[in-house]
Amino acid sequence: MNRLSTRTEHLVGMGILTALVIVLQTFASGFKIGSFAPPLSLVPIILGAVLFGEAAGAILGLVFGAVVLFAVISGAEPFSTLMLQYNPSFTVIICLLKGMLAGYFSGIAYKVLSGINNVAAAIIASAIAPIVNTGIFSIGMLTVFYPLLTQTAATAGAENVILFYFTVFIGIGFIFDLLFIAILVPGLLRIIKIVKE
Repeated sequence: MNRLSTRTEHLVGMGILTALVIVLQTFASGFKIGSFAPPLSLVPIILGAVLFGEAAGAILGLVFGAVVLFAVISGAEPFSTLMLQYNPSFTVIICLLKGMLAGYFSGIAYKVLSGINNVAAAIIASAIAPIVNTGIFSIGMLTVFYPLLTQTAATAGAENVILFYFTVFIGIGFIFDLLFIAILVPGLLRIIKIVKE
């Protein structure tokens, strides 16, 4: 009975988190705090990775990637549309891989560190998701899409392509995102723990 209850809790939890990923990525991506748009869709991915393990994090990250890919294909993101035209295969790979690996590594980090300190594990797992997500995107931009990035930098009048990438594409917003997620998710996990008890 206990095993069935745990399995049901897992399925219901994953269903709710999947719906949150889709809704937050589709409708809340325009939400801003000042000039920053926090990556709210990463929150349910991290929660799933922490609560249900790295496989759950990877699945939720894959859902996130699929929603991002749909936005790219529909032309909602102008630069991503250029990426799709430049190299369709790699655009699909990046969209799906970055979210999936963000969820997976977030879950692994929590699993490894939770035995030492649960709060620190939650903070580190929360920080890993945006780092991996942005890191995979950056690897793609600075390798496969480098000619496209060079062309974009030249159009903007930038002389240093790498500096242009890190200031325009990544910028200070990444640090805000990292701090926002690293504070919000552990707080939500604490609330979930209190409610479950």
